[in-house]
Amino acid sequence: MKKLLSILLTLAMLLTLGACAKKSSDTSAETTTAAAETTTAAAETTTAAAGDTTTAADAASAAAKTVASLPTNAKDAGFSMATKANNDLIKAAKGGNVTIGMSIPQLANPYFVSVKNGVQKMCDKYGYKLTVVDAGYDVNKQVSDLENFMNQGVTAVIACPIDPNALKDVTSKMNDAGIAVISFAQLVPNANAYFTDDEYSYGTVIGQNAANWINEKLGGKGNVLIISQDNVEAVVRRGDGIQDTITKLCPNAVIVARQAGDSPEKGMKIAEDVMQAHPEVNVITGNNDAGPLGAVEAIKALNLDKATMDKFYVGGGDATPEAIAKMKEANSIYRASVSLNPFGTGEDCINALKSMIDAGELPINEKVAVSWFDMVPVTQQMVLGGWTAEGSDSSAN
Repeated sequence: MKKLLSILLTLAMLLTLGACAKKSSDTSAETTTAAAETTTAAAETTTAAAGDTTTAADAASAAAKTVASLPTNAKDAGFSMATKANNDLIKAAKGGNVTIGMSIPQLANPYFVSVKNGVQKMCDKYGYKLTVVDAGYDVNKQVSDLENFMNQGVTAVIACPIDPNALKDVTSKMNDAGIAVISFAQLVPNANAYFTDDEYSYGTVIGQNAANWINEKLGGKGNVLIISQDNVEAVVRRGDGIQDTITKLCPNAVIVARQAGDSPEKGMKIAEDVMQAHPEVNVITGNNDAGPLGAVEAIKALNLDKATMDKFYVGGGDATPEAIAKMKEANSIYRASVSLNPFGTGEDCINALKSMIDAGELPINEKVAVSWFDMVPVTQQMVLGGWTAEGSDSSAN
């Protein structure tokens, strides 16, 4: 509750004030205090953006309330969590070598790179051995990668699924073998711990950033390209949240196109094609930072006049180090993102595993915990005022 109040107060002080997003957890009091201190420091150096921010605070507050009301265990959340466990491996891990297999949908996505870096940091701290594989958004490859990890007898698997249904069989076998299954972002079936977000609420906060710009800078009449992740079924609702929020808050704006592109390369191609067909587009927002980062390069190549570029909006979600760096560039049109603290997610995944090893037991049924991501808007003004993502320095190393 303290953490929720801190988030609401931060948002009420305008979205341009600095904040450090943290995960919801039972130990949130200390991190809430640190976030408040960061917010105060950023407030001294950040100039508040002009315009009405009441709707921004209301929408982000609603998202925070939604997250606060969500269940804290997988059974109550209706997730397909682990219901059986063999504790032999996890007990043996307490006094032996710990090996971890990590399956990432696509390493071209900066979000996943940040999560991986957080995982690596904690593995280095505890002396765990980490192997990371890139599925390249190939469902069959991800299934094969997990089967290989299982056959190697790893202690744990950390994964974000491309198609959760495709992983049911292999993760059930992992439960039988006593391999810990840790899920992040989207939902892995039969997991022993979950770190995730409410996709639609996440989309509303991303959409709110774009809506603010449209109403404050474009008189409510933006022409919008949404770079979604509709190729990943579990993330479609995030795109819906973006689109619904812009439509609701900017009734005179036009959604020109919504296309899936979850890498910089795909984002660039989509922006190039859409801008050729619809040169009136002046707002590009996306499910994450990856696609929109590519779109920035496509827009720069058009050599638009300064007046147009000054009002052009590109934004996304995840507040990756690459997105923060882009906001700092001279004359950057990358205006906003949303922090989920992906580096911290990686750290949390390993800390959850360590807790299982220390307990000598894999959680099942109602003991499987769910930690929900906080969603804090990060604007260009905040970044220029000194805001930095947690672990960004480590991520760069």
